[in-house]
Amino acid sequence: MRGMGLGNSRRDRKKLWNQIYRNRWLYLMMVLPVAYFIIFKFGPIYGLQISFRDFRVRRGIWGSEWVGLKHFRQYLTNPGFWILVKNTILLGIGQVLFVFPIPIIFALLVNEVRSKKGQRLIQNISYLPHFVSVVVVASMVTTFLAKDGIINKIIAMLGGSGHLFMQDPKWFRPVYWISNLWQEMGWSAIIYSAALTNVDEQLYEAAVIDGANRWQQTVHVTLPAIKPTISIMLIMAIGNIMSVSFEKVLLLQNALTYEVSDIISTFVYRQGLSGGQYSYSTAVDMFSTVTNFVLILVANRVCKLLGETSLW
Repeated sequence: MRGMGLGNSRRDRKKLWNQIYRNRWLYLMMVLPVAYFIIFKFGPIYGLQISFRDFRVRRGIWGSEWVGLKHFRQYLTNPGFWILVKNTILLGIGQVLFVFPIPIIFALLVNEVRSKKGQRLIQNISYLPHFVSVVVVASMVTTFLAKDGIINKIIAMLGGSGHLFMQDPKWFRPVYWISNLWQEMGWSAIIYSAALTNVDEQLYEAAVIDGANRWQQTVHVTLPAIKPTISIMLIMAIGNIMSVSFEKVLLLQNALTYEVSDIISTFVYRQGLSGGQYSYSTAVDMFSTVTNFVLILVANRVCKLLGETSLW
């Protein structure tokens, strides 16, 4: 019996290595993504301990004094703490409420285009902004909304008066959301378009027989079919509420809009890279990460209670 067990074990190992060899090119393609996550995602976890230490570069991580929760208490008692949290949450919630649904609607509209060439053309055009650098997008936004920019010129042509959008705190969040929508709408719609291709055509045929129009087919067939995909993407979007795009905010903000544009990530940048307070800035960023983790747990639990779809 023992010999049979060893024989089966050898055959299983041989079968496994044969499968790996047959799919070697697929595994090779995974090397760079896996290396990326190990180096840039899992590797930095080791350095999180400096948020509990009074880190000094000369002493190194292990040589720096352990101070426990000192930096977390310092951040939570900072007079500007609630302002930073409020600004970050408002930008993140606006991203979920105003930006998240648009790619779904866009994917549904593209799906209604009967010409396959027309669909591909629309999709290709909508994807392009995703590949434009954030620096270029911020520069375009600043130029278009300048006092003598194209937006103010159009307003003047229509009989209105120009407005300094980039200097007005009330306009910072809408400008951020709209620029994000323009840049990511087509790219975010890819996953919904892929989900739409898996909807059974027989369901539409049955709906037509029952007398359903296009709107009723969308509500009663299409949306329920892609509901699991929407739920998963919504959970991930809620889990990123505190992870507002640092680069775009930093490039769009100025002294006149700090009251609404100063968020946790820009604060971390100033305190860490500019101010050299590495332990303090790491503690602040860790607070944001833990908050995101709690949000994704809550969102996953709510989705699980409301339906059958969840991340785990």
